[in-house]
Amino acid sequence: MRTVAEPGPGRGTGTCSRRRSVVDAAIAVFFVLLDTGLTLAGETWWPRHPDTPAWIMLGLQAVACASLVLRRRAPLVVVAVLGGFTLAVTLLISPGGVLTPANPGNLWAPFSTAVAAYGPVLYRPGERRTAFVALAAFTLVVARPWDLSYTVATIGVLRTAVGPLLALYFDARRRLVRALTERAERAERERHLLAEQARAEERARLAGEMHDVVTHRVSLMALQAGALRVTAPDEATRQAAEELRAAGCQALEELRDLIGILRTEPESEPEEHAGGGSVGSAGSAGSVAGFAELVAESGAVGTPAELVEDGDRSLASPVVARTAHRVVREALTNVRKHAPGTRVTVHVEYRETHVRVSVHNTAPHSAAQHSTTPKAVSPAGAPAAAAAPGVAQGAAQGTAGALALPGAPAAAEAAATAAVLAGTGSGLGLAGLRRRLELVRGSLRAGRSPDGGFRVEATLPAYVATAEAAVGAP
Repeated sequence: MRTVAEPGPGRGTGTCSRRRSVVDAAIAVFFVLLDTGLTLAGETWWPRHPDTPAWIMLGLQAVACASLVLRRRAPLVVVAVLGGFTLAVTLLISPGGVLTPANPGNLWAPFSTAVAAYGPVLYRPGERRTAFVALAAFTLVVARPWDLSYTVATIGVLRTAVGPLLALYFDARRRLVRALTERAERAERERHLLAEQARAEERARLAGEMHDVVTHRVSLMALQAGALRVTAPDEATRQAAEELRAAGCQALEELRDLIGILRTEPESEPEEHAGGGSVGSAGSAGSVAGFAELVAESGAVGTPAELVEDGDRSLASPVVARTAHRVVREALTNVRKHAPGTRVTVHVEYRETHVRVSVHNTAPHSAAQHSTTPKAVSPAGAPAAAAAPGVAQGAAQGTAGALALPGAPAAAEAAATAAVLAGTGSGLGLAGLRRRLELVRGSLRAGRSPDGGFRVEATLPAYVATAEAAVGAP
């Protein structure tokens, strides 16, 4: 699995903190310039004839407004600084008489007080009682109730009250958005868990149905075939019964694997390759040891095949071996149906982590080349059907036998047989293989090869966990 590196815990926080500091510094500079300009324009406490104390207080006002740079980290300090400056200006005007404003009816507090009043409520939610007490005292200093003026009192209260009200609104909105986000995430997690639970229950239900119904019927057929093999009066019947019993036993093995896969959690991964041991001891049918038989049967019906194995067979667990056997069997059957007479190469690669199976056939020959292929005319429908049991192959066997007319030319019979085989089957063989490979976390690729032939390539994990211990023998 490819992982994406995430930023460290302090990287994103440091960038955000620097950005906020820059914003706070810009706000502080803006209000220093704004309040200085408005004061010099006579909008606040500036005297008509400024003297040294007035210029000193103007410098202190700039310093007090610059304290807005701390409005996030120390909002109560900013309120105390601006409130102290406003109180000092008020005392110097009355009763001190040191400053005489050009417009006594103006509000003497700088405009920075509106921003200062915003901070304690928003940035210190755990200290709101202290913040409200500080803001109440701040409002009294700004509104000057001892020198009552309705205009000054109204503007002063609005200036110190709008900020906290906005802070309460934004804080409530932020909490609501956070709660809705958490609720949506929780609902998404619950939906995912419910879907996973439903999927697991459906897999368990399917496994139970297959175990209780299908395996019971197949095992009963295998037992009846075994009994028929013992009691049959002639050798041909005994041989047919033995083949039916062997096919039933192989079907039971594959059903047991499929049930085990269905009952195993899809996310479970083996911690180590615990499926060791040779799979050939379980019998050649449905195992890697059966590849040679499939190749031999393919050659016997006129499709020469070559088997190339690379690696140790014991690296493939039994489930993987049977799945790979099915891939080779289906691919060889398709070659016999759609490209008879071509040469086939079966390449099996065993590795510690995966098993790769590749079946490649050459480009189909022309009709003239088909007519010179003597092996394609032999009435070998029965071995071909045995190599790939199923409804499609049974139909192929019956139609091939019906076309084997006495005295018919070999080329005509081969062409007719190839045409009939190509028309049999449901056309879902590769799709079924792909679904089965997905159950064992494998993949399947099929398509034209550069030389004009066709290639089927399957990649499977070397080990697949099953729940055979929980299922038991059917």
